[in-house]
Amino acid sequence: MRPIRPARSLATVVLATLALTACGSDYPLGDAQREAAENSTSTLSGVLSGAGSSAQGPAMDAWIAGFGALHPKVQVQYSPDGSGAGRSALLAGAVNFAGSDAYLQEEEMADAKAVCGPDGALDIPAYISPIAVAFNLPGIDSLNLDAETIARMFRGEIQTWNDPAIAALNPDAQLPATRITPVSRADDSGTTENFTEYLHEVAPAAWPDSPSGTWPGGLQGENAQGSSGVVSTVTRTVGALTYADDSVIDASMGTANLLVGTEFVPISAEAASIAVEQATRVPGRGEHDIALQLNRRTTAPGAYPLVLVSYQIYCSSYDDADLVERVQAFGEYVISEEGQQTSADAAKSAPIPGSLAEEAHAAMESITVRK
Repeated sequence: MRPIRPARSLATVVLATLALTACGSDYPLGDAQREAAENSTSTLSGVLSGAGSSAQGPAMDAWIAGFGALHPKVQVQYSPDGSGAGRSALLAGAVNFAGSDAYLQEEEMADAKAVCGPDGALDIPAYISPIAVAFNLPGIDSLNLDAETIARMFRGEIQTWNDPAIAALNPDAQLPATRITPVSRADDSGTTENFTEYLHEVAPAAWPDSPSGTWPGGLQGENAQGSSGVVSTVTRTVGALTYADDSVIDASMGTANLLVGTEFVPISAEAASIAVEQATRVPGRGEHDIALQLNRRTTAPGAYPLVLVSYQIYCSSYDDADLVERVQAFGEYVISEEGQQTSADAAKSAPIPGSLAEEAHAAMESITVRK
């Protein structure tokens, strides 16, 4: 079970952080929001608070700006503290919704009933993105890697970039003898959970650890807080290797092409979408809980199975009718074609497949006012 921080202290910290983001202006997005407010016919107003996934951060910034243009009197506040922190904040009643790169586990679903009512909370897919295996090797933009080799690199069993295992997969590459420095997330991270799930399912002999949002203890290497933290560490460390949402990877880093079936697939939003199309619903969930079980071992042509489906987690009911309106309006915007295009433009994300988007809309519509 993931650790859940004490409710009172967590609520105090999160609410204080979100309050700072709203200080000093009724229009935190600036003059554009002020002008939109003066011309808007929207009657929605108030605050909507969220916390969680840092992978969703770039998309969330774009969603808040786009939603703010439509409903300028609503202030959406989001603190990108990591998926585990976001789920804990929701379960503590500190925020109205959470962003998470991993769906709620059974223990968390039970805990959600105390805050969200007898039907608990809903996992709704909002953001689909490939996870990059990224590295800092000047002059090398891409390498072919399989799951076993990646696992051995992160475990310290492959220690230099010219190791025979890497060279065999990249016969034409000029690989340096530079030491590999693995960099992992220090926080409870849905990205880590997706990454370790991929390694465990595709190369279980090389990665025997069960999937988890926390990095296995005892492994050598460096760690850093959040997506931005690991990327910053890699960019200043020649030979460094990490995993991170593709939205935060820039041209200064190289990325791995993953072996899928018999072909090496480069990272892309399109390849991530193909992989998500192979997913199935997690059994035993409520009608409108859309937790997805990804097929990491898929051999579908063009699929990139190291992908995260990042969720927005909402209560199935709230005790305030105005809050329900804000929740539904924002959630519907995020999963709309406009919202998904906004995310793609800002964060290189893949659009939610059509049938999945329909289920997500139905889930948002199912949120009610608690009696």
